Amino acid sequence: MSFTLAGVGLTHANGFTALADVSLAAQRGERIAVIGPSGAGKTTLLRLLGAALRPTAGNISLLAADPWALSASGLRRLRSHIGVVHQAPPLPPRQRVVTAVLAGRLGEWPLWKSIASLIYPADIAGAREALARLDLGERLFDRCDRISGGQLQRVGIARVLYQRPDLILADEPVSALDPALARQAVNVLLRDAEARGATLVASLHAVDLALAGFPRIVGVRDGRIVFDRAAAEVSETMLHELYAAEGSELPTLAREPRQAVAPVDGGAVLTGARCR
Repeated sequence: MSFTLAGVGLTHANGFTALADVSLAAQRGERIAVIGPSGAGKTTLLRLLGAALRPTAGNISLLAADPWALSASGLRRLRSHIGVVHQAPPLPPRQRVVTAVLAGRLGEWPLWKSIASLIYPADIAGAREALARLDLGERLFDRCDRISGGQLQRVGIARVLYQRPDLILADEPVSALDPALARQAVNVLLRDAEARGATLVASLHAVDLALAGFPRIVGVRDGRIVFDRAAAEVSETMLHELYAAEGSELPTLAREPRQAVAPVDGGAVLTGARCR
């Protein structure tokens, strides 16, 4: 198994329950989209899967390990096998793009190599290859504060591609991208995960993007899993019930001529019309 959550909950110190009684498991190589309204608990779920938050109830196994039974060094090693794509990548503004991408493997490098790479990048060719997959190869030596928000988001994806983790967690990874670039970036993540047999879990605001590319869909609302289905089994009724509090219109990428995400390994192909 890639991960297992059994009866997991998270209640903050102020008494707010972000997640309650969540049970979820994934085999290695699965590609899962997590959807749901704002505030449903999607980000909290991904942070638990990344061992960034400790649950207040239930049990978690990540990559065959109990993260909270590990030593500090063991937890660092575990996290080095988990790649996280943030909605707003935490990149130092004066850092060069090449350095930001190479940071994906800092957990594997000795301290001297990590420090030296800040001045003399250790693997320029590898960083350029990861960036080129997202049409950013020419921005290799730009500073992070001199590129757009959408380009920064793609740099964050390139960093995870370079890291080559066993578990990829993508939290709204394309929120700053236009529809065409969003589809491209999601396809890059899907194909990378498939090629390496890595597990990919992505929370997505655009329902059509999730349904078009991911074989498995998990719907979350009010901190609980509402459904866990194959994409082809997710009905219009299920979607409208999931997003009932947000009105009748489902969030989609249908802001330009509709184009399906290429299916990966038999995933269902659906256009923006599927979610209108």
